Amino acid sequence: MCEFCQEHGEGKKWYLQMKNYSRELLREELTPEQQQIVGKRTRREWVIDFFRTFSFHPPKEENKAEEVPHVIQPPKTPKTEDQIVYESKVEHFGQVLPIEDVEQVIDMVNNITRLPCGCRYYTTGKPDERYCFGVSVGPLGTQGTQPDSSFEVLTKDDAKKLFRKFDHEGLMHSIWTGVSPFVIGMCNCDHDCAAYRGYIVRNGAPNFFRAEYICETDWDKCTGCKKCMQQCQFNAMYYSSSNKKVYINPTKCFGCGVCRTACSKNAINLISREQNKEAANLWLKK
Repeated sequence: MCEFCQEHGEGKKWYLQMKNYSRELLREELTPEQQQIVGKRTRREWVIDFFRTFSFHPPKEENKAEEVPHVIQPPKTPKTEDQIVYESKVEHFGQVLPIEDVEQVIDMVNNITRLPCGCRYYTTGKPDERYCFGVSVGPLGTQGTQPDSSFEVLTKDDAKKLFRKFDHEGLMHSIWTGVSPFVIGMCNCDHDCAAYRGYIVRNGAPNFFRAEYICETDWDKCTGCKKCMQQCQFNAMYYSSSNKKVYINPTKCFGCGVCRTACSKNAINLISREQNKEAANLWLKK
């Protein structure tokens, strides 16, 4: 299991622990180290500020950098990748989830709210791409501080239908903390996701764990149609011309499971990561 499960999950999946969604955790005062990293006194303060800046955007004409006199600043010592990852794990970190675990989270939470994706706004310029789902927005009272139309409260069934739709479109699902281990929401990520771009496309510092699973191909069922390869966001699938089958590299697979939606033969299985020796302890970069 990933380190969050060991640290925050009592040996179980950390994102399936109700305590990590609790108001007590949300409102508790942060430790001095946490306050230094996140710049807030409580998680609630951080979460409200996060949703205000992430999901609500100024009009284009107002979103311009002001001209300021050039001031020479002393150079700052750049953070190492280890420092970046450590602080990200404290403040805002994620993990890939297959659709089965997404639906377990939906069944657990009291409310789920669909909201505009800040990543899509900054990568595509589109302000109302609703790929993000808050699971702690309603109780925070943030809806009253911003236009009501920005939040879309969903039933559990409606939320599941949307996640299934994104699953078929090939978007991998992820779950995110707001000052760990408090869970603030789930997202549906592809190349337009800033977290995905920074980590996977640009080979930057990791900002989410791989899933607790990996996918593997049942070669007795695989017909070599290669449709599943179009779904993979992590370039983990290869075609064997000699065998006319698709192979999944366990060291590249993030365990999102979206490749399964393209397979009409049910030839792709989701297995626990610990069942594969190559992938068992592979959570971030190798």
